[in-house]
Amino acid sequence: MSEVYKKQVGGSHYQSMMIQPSEFINKNNLPFAEGNAIKYLCRHKQKGQKQDLEKAIHYCQMAIDRDYPEKKDTASSVLTKDFLEEAEKEKKELEESYKESRRQTEERKSNEWIKGYNKWKNK
Repeated sequence: MSEVYKKQVGGSHYQSMMIQPSEFINKNNLPFAEGNAIKYLCRHKQKGQKQDLEKAIHYCQMAIDRDYPEKKDTASSVLTKDFLEEAEKEKKELEESYKESRRQTEERKSNEWIKGYNKWKNK
């Protein structure tokens, strides 16, 4: 092991490990997110506990997002899109039906008022 990996700045939580995470990460040329996930997994019991595990999960999610982005045209998103389009169409139809119903109600009220007025006038 190189002397540089025997040294730790800012704590001693890596000193008891057979190989420091930084050595493993560098020797395997791991990307940033994967390296940080390993670092947090290795140290969680000695330093950050549950929060370090949550950080490791977060870095794994970053790697997934970076390397395996969700496709926009998956079957579920197409079905969701179709469902939303159909729901929007039904909403518009209901709005038009409601407007027509209101118009008919107003027309009926107007006609009834005219009939009542004419009846009163002819008395």
